[in-house]
Amino acid sequence: MNLAKITTTVGLNIGTIDVGKARLMFWDLGGQEELQSLWDKYYAESHGVIYVIDSTDEARLSESKRVLEKIISSDVLEGVPILVLANKQDVEGCLSIPDIKTAFSDCINKIGKRDCLTQACSALSGRGLNEGVEWMVKCVVRNIHRPPRQKDIT
Repeated sequence: MNLAKITTTVGLNIGTIDVGKARLMFWDLGGQEELQSLWDKYYAESHGVIYVIDSTDEARLSESKRVLEKIISSDVLEGVPILVLANKQDVEGCLSIPDIKTAFSDCINKIGKRDCLTQACSALSGRGLNEGVEWMVKCVVRNIHRPPRQKDIT
């Protein structure tokens, strides 16, 4: 894909991928503040959350942390695994994983008894994405709080 054609998600994009024996449906929800009020409509059907952070945008890190805190504080998502993708790790001078974990350290107490991973990645090169998605599949399959539908696992 031409990189100039990649834009921020406005509204909602839906896609599916097969990972091993599991079929994953992704709801890519736009992050604009006016769209965030719609997110909780999708929570009841979610078996996992993948939250993407722009590792080069230190100025918006506190805003990103507030949004993640809101997500993990939702009672509807209790026990649902959270994968935090620290994107743009291929850009020189980006925030490291330890930097991001320190910035988001207040969220640790709110994670509760759920699986959570912060994964370095680059959406451009794909580095780190497979590892993160494979981790999520393992967590979803073994999650006793919200087990996956059997039709999605062959």
